[in-house]
Amino acid sequence: MATSHITATRVDSAERATLIAKVITTLDQIIVGKTQQLRQCLACLLARGHLLIEDVPGVGKTTLAHALARAMGLSYQRIQFTSDLLPADVLGVSVYRPQSGTFEFHKGPVFAQLVLADEINRATPKAQSALLEAMEERQVTVDGATYALPSPFFVVATRNPIHQIGTFPLPESQLDRFLMQIGLGYPEPREERELLVGRERRDMIATLEPVLSPESLARLQDEVPKVHVSEALLDYAQALIAYTRESGEFVSGLSPRGGMALVRAAQAWALMEGHAGVHPEDVQAVFPSIVAHRLEPTSIDRPADSAQTILAAVPLP
Repeated sequence: MATSHITATRVDSAERATLIAKVITTLDQIIVGKTQQLRQCLACLLARGHLLIEDVPGVGKTTLAHALARAMGLSYQRIQFTSDLLPADVLGVSVYRPQSGTFEFHKGPVFAQLVLADEINRATPKAQSALLEAMEERQVTVDGATYALPSPFFVVATRNPIHQIGTFPLPESQLDRFLMQIGLGYPEPREERELLVGRERRDMIATLEPVLSPESLARLQDEVPKVHVSEALLDYAQALIAYTRESGEFVSGLSPRGGMALVRAAQAWALMEGHAGVHPEDVQAVFPSIVAHRLEPTSIDRPADSAQTILAAVPLP
């Protein structure tokens, strides 16, 4: 499969649809039977956000991140978060050179276009916080010096369910910096049979050819803010946001950052769907992954699928 290069300033709709279909098809070879989750992942990347994947071990979270980097032609680094991880293990460290009498900065694994923060909630809050500036500002500051991160820059973090041994809760400030959260879940029987008798997925990743280049990805990302958002659609988004704040069903409602994440993700989804403007269906498609990690019910009796309850309670424009 040859790498696709885009030379025009804008990407026409037919070419965009072809590229998106190729990316999903390529990823679907590795993560079988999870097309909807793959589309959510791609929407997050197109919206220049960061992705949190929460699920039990062994369902393909790490494999998905690696396959995504290969399909996009992005440089890739994996950081295994553990209880003894230090911020310097993530960001890098300044080393003194006696010959010159100066310090030389050695970049850490965060200096990659796609960074996998594997099992992020097994590290202490101090180590987790090393990613905050990187995710928000696309830069890191070490010993008073600021270093720009590569572009594009995309963090995929995996976390295990909080009830598992050796996990630390992620603070709200960290969670809010993830644009979306998804779960993969167990495969259907047919897909699981394919996994059982097929090739090892990690071996298959090594043979993947990039579908996009970082430059073509950047051009697709530039198209997202240009997708039209009508006043009626903004009214709908604000009504959803207001419900999370005023219903009393959640400890705290969506933050302004969460609201902006909803609109940006909906624009990315509309772009993938080939829509000239954002439709209510685009908002509904991304809404569950926007609120999954941001809303905490006030009652333990609250239904698990809070997103669908909110969508059902707020009328369409």
